[in-house]
Amino acid sequence: MKAYLLKVAGRVQRVGYRRHVLELGQELELAGYVRNEKDGTVTIFAQGDEETLNRFMEALKTPPPPAKIKKIEIAETRPKPNLKHFQIRYSKLADELQEGFGAMQAIFYTYWEEFRDYRGEFRDYRNEFRDFRNEFRDFRGEFRDFRNEFRDFRGEFRDFRGEFNDFRNEFRDFRDEFRDYRMEFREFVNRMDAFVERVTKVLEALTEQSKRSMEILEVVARDSRETREMLLEALKMLKEVASKASP
Repeated sequence: MKAYLLKVAGRVQRVGYRRHVLELGQELELAGYVRNEKDGTVTIFAQGDEETLNRFMEALKTPPPPAKIKKIEIAETRPKPNLKHFQIRYSKLADELQEGFGAMQAIFYTYWEEFRDYRGEFRDYRNEFRDFRNEFRDFRGEFRDFRNEFRDFRGEFRDFRGEFNDFRNEFRDFRDEFRDYRMEFREFVNRMDAFVERVTKVLEALTEQSKRSMEILEVVARDSRETREMLLEALKMLKEVASKASP
């Protein structure tokens, strides 16, 4: 266990700094105390393990506003085994009352300064709002024009809706006619199939007949050649007989 005695200077009294140190010491489970001094500084005694004390002393450098740290003097000292908890060592009642009122006053002034900044920003926003209001007036006029145009579009849409209903009715009629035409087309296709089948049979028959006719013509041509040869042979024989019979 180690122990340190710290003297903190700056804006550390009447700003709630002791309460911050108390909560920090209790959170880290250290033993010790924090006390206001008459010279405006704050004395802190803390003891515990070295790692936790280092975290504690580092956190003391960044207190919440309106407290501000100017300087911290750190001195190692002897531990006090009789201290088991971390606490605030209060001064006289009058001093503590002054401490409380001073803390509230400091917080009030801090918020007041922030309010001044916000008041300036509010003025800027108010001016911007005025500009937006003027722009809105212009948009209001444009909106009226758009509203009139919308009314015209609504009227045109009603006309289009009526035309659409007429087209829908015509489409229904065309659909019914198309059904009739489809039935007729199916019947025509069936007839064409039968006609094509018949024509195919006729062509097949004609083809077969043409083959037979060609065969007959070939036989006739062959017989004609043979007959011609026989006639020529007979004429030759007649000529020979005639030549022998003449003196």
